[in-house]
Amino acid sequence: MVNYLNFEKSLSEIEGKIRELNEVRLEDGNSSISLDEINKLEVKAQETLESIYKDLSTWEKTQVARHPDRPHFLDYSKGLTSNFIPLSGDRSFGEDSAIIGGIAKIDGASVMLIGHEKGFNTETRLKHNFGMAHPEGYRKSIRLMKLAERFGLPVITFIDTPGAYPGVGAEERGQSEAIARSTDCTLSLGVPVISIIIGEGGSGGAIALAAANKVLMLEHSIYTVASPEASASILWRSSEKAELAATAMKITSKDLQRLGIIDEIIEEPIGGAHRERPQIIMQTKFAIMKSLDDLVSLTPDDLRKHRREKFLKIGRNL
Repeated sequence: MVNYLNFEKSLSEIEGKIRELNEVRLEDGNSSISLDEINKLEVKAQETLESIYKDLSTWEKTQVARHPDRPHFLDYSKGLTSNFIPLSGDRSFGEDSAIIGGIAKIDGASVMLIGHEKGFNTETRLKHNFGMAHPEGYRKSIRLMKLAERFGLPVITFIDTPGAYPGVGAEERGQSEAIARSTDCTLSLGVPVISIIIGEGGSGGAIALAAANKVLMLEHSIYTVASPEASASILWRSSEKAELAATAMKITSKDLQRLGIIDEIIEEPIGGAHRERPQIIMQTKFAIMKSLDDLVSLTPDDLRKHRREKFLKIGRNL
């Protein structure tokens, strides 16, 4: 089943017609439905797709970033690496499935992968808490980052979260402290750190894993201090103004690259990452390897200095 977004209605009608005609041909062998007719519809569908995605609004990009079929961390860990070995637990309280991490190899190079996982259906979304991590998730990340530093492994993080989990239990176990320590740990590592925003990058729950030497961002992802709905509720006392808030906050990849908050945009296939999963995973791999090549020759002190200067520079030239 194809999941269409609200602004893709015209496309859904054309592609629905194509599927209907193909099913009739297969079931009945109906030669009255010509391949030429289907081919014309396919051309029209591609033209419609290109027209829709040619100039998406900020709110439309937000919907694409949240698309239920968008590739998640587990898709990238499987497609990018060989022999991914997950490592669990914070060695203090327990395991948090909203953040997954482990050792893997990308083109023969050993790395530490850490990322938010949202899940892909009701069961897995509940298991992974929709990508909203508890304190133990961030403390697990700290443990894995320090392990990576001990063995000289670059750290690659994948950001895809609406924000850290705001529940009472999480606050009682020190959510803010865990986020702050994770951010500090990321900044202080003596190994290369590369972060990729693959969907939503929401609030402190995102920055805790994104204080990196290189911050990459998929074209239709978003990166924001708070969700558009939360921001609208704060500013206008109404989440119905989320679209206005999204535009005002400058949360798209182009806006953030212009502001110097991210370093590189990874172009997505027309129609979004969910339409061509193998393609976007390979493009992400190339971007990661290029960034690693840029950083691998730097000393631990140079890497720390690079991060410090990078983040202190943000906002100074506006």
